[in-house]
Amino acid sequence: MFFDLLLYGSLSVFCIGLIFKLTTWFSRQIIKSQLTFGTGQRFGKALQGIFGVVFSSRILILLKALLLDVIFQRRILKENVYRWIMHMMIFWGFMLLLSMHALENWTSVVFFEEYASTVNPYFFLRNIFGLMVIAGVIMAIFRRREAKVPRLRTTAVDRYILILVAIIILSGFLLEGAKILSYGDFNRMVQEYADTDDTEELQALEAYWVQELGVFSPQMQGPFETDLLEKGLELHEMSCQSCHSASESAFIGYGLSLAMRPMANFLDDLDAVNILWTIHILACFFGLAYLPFSKMFHIIATPLSLMANAVMDKDRSLSANIATRQMLELDACARCGTCSLRCSSAPAFEALGNDYILPSERLQLLKQLAAGKKVSNSEKKAVRDGIIICTNCDRCTVVCPSGINLRDLWLNVREDLIEAQAEGQPLLLSTYSFVRGLNREKIPLDIYEKSLAAAKRSVVEKWKSSSETEDSPITLGGTSGTGIDFPHDADSFHACFGCQNCTTVCPVVTNFEDPQTKLGLLPHQIMFSLGLGLFDQVLASGMLWACTTCYQCQEHCPQKVAVTDILYNLKNIAIKGPLKGPGGEESQRKAA
Repeated sequence: MFFDLLLYGSLSVFCIGLIFKLTTWFSRQIIKSQLTFGTGQRFGKALQGIFGVVFSSRILILLKALLLDVIFQRRILKENVYRWIMHMMIFWGFMLLLSMHALENWTSVVFFEEYASTVNPYFFLRNIFGLMVIAGVIMAIFRRREAKVPRLRTTAVDRYILILVAIIILSGFLLEGAKILSYGDFNRMVQEYADTDDTEELQALEAYWVQELGVFSPQMQGPFETDLLEKGLELHEMSCQSCHSASESAFIGYGLSLAMRPMANFLDDLDAVNILWTIHILACFFGLAYLPFSKMFHIIATPLSLMANAVMDKDRSLSANIATRQMLELDACARCGTCSLRCSSAPAFEALGNDYILPSERLQLLKQLAAGKKVSNSEKKAVRDGIIICTNCDRCTVVCPSGINLRDLWLNVREDLIEAQAEGQPLLLSTYSFVRGLNREKIPLDIYEKSLAAAKRSVVEKWKSSSETEDSPITLGGTSGTGIDFPHDADSFHACFGCQNCTTVCPVVTNFEDPQTKLGLLPHQIMFSLGLGLFDQVLASGMLWACTTCYQCQEHCPQKVAVTDILYNLKNIAIKGPLKGPGGEESQRKAA
């Protein structure tokens, strides 16, 4: 009765968690600037989309994704054979155990005539499936602890899940071994199923079970006479054979029973079978209840994500369904680290130490933001920087084994994050954010210009305030002043004699009727100001951010001044902020 209540309780928690997940998919959205649809509308649009696929030629695409991506898991195979084997071991071992054994009353009993869990081939198969899971867990632990996969993060949740799966499988094997060995369990079965009360016949049956099926008897030990074993076999075939195969078939459970044989009396006195059964059942029930609230929910969300992305595209799919799909994708993430391993912005992560540059880490914080959870300002800034630095190269999307369309996710969420706090976002002005310019036609012009102007203003104002309080005469070649080392003959600005050729050929300058008002300092004025040591004034100039790096100025300079290279490096210095006094960043640069 108690375990029935636990079962129904676990199922109830699982169903509540599942309903909660479904509700979040249809009620929340990652991008606040999207059109907002009601939960009922989104559910209706989802049904419309599903019927549109089922009753069209796209059903073939869906079935292909189901076979190759869900069942065969080809995405993982393409990426890494070791991980594919590991994942197939855990996933298919666990799913086969679940369907054949845990849900046997709804599956095995229905589909297989005269099914019993302790007859072959089911006795043998259960051990094979359990062994697959254990082998996969060992491979997973090795991958995380010993293989040292770059940028793969192991969290407490990862450990808890591996431990929980291991407890479920190992307790099952130990329970099987204890039941094979248990004299008390044998007597219980004799009382319930034996077709005789004759003492001699029961002794013969006991002798046969001790000899052939591995039961430990405190009263009888082999070797036994042939006549006694034959008599026991006859009774076994009459009363037991339909439910019990030879114990050696359960090769893991049988091996464990042999290892536990010296403790057989102690285990019987301890009632080890019931204890292990309780541990096994409680672990299974806890795993069932915990599933919707853990990363393991991806075993449900990932197949849906793979099939949804196989038949959806941003040009034809309904906006409401794209919003729903993106919420589903957050739960489909298994945090395997594949996207982070292939991320083209990873060098920026190595340099800056911002975890949210990595796609897998960034996705977890977006999940918290979408759920309305409290996120610190430092985390918000970090994820904004990570989104801005992202080049949208599409590598993460291509290799994602869960089929998550990460590229579209970053593109869609970028503007929301930037608009929330454009001030103090100098990375908007760096070469890392060029993808925003490439997608300019997808962003409303006022929003695009507003964020960019705010980012420029934040950099310029820092240098203007700095120039009011200090002047720092410098040379850029590292011989004096700040000692900043520039490549490409940066000190060549000393050769500038103000011919203005660089300004004359500059396409940016010719774009404005009054360029000096719009740009601050023009290219030749920047070179001249550097010669005068007006470093802060130069770094407050808007020309740095308007420069397209076309190299016209540098190619036409009669004095071979590396104008473009100097502007490019000045831009990078400006992003870092004003230099400070002794012991500050300036002193550190001198030391470098």
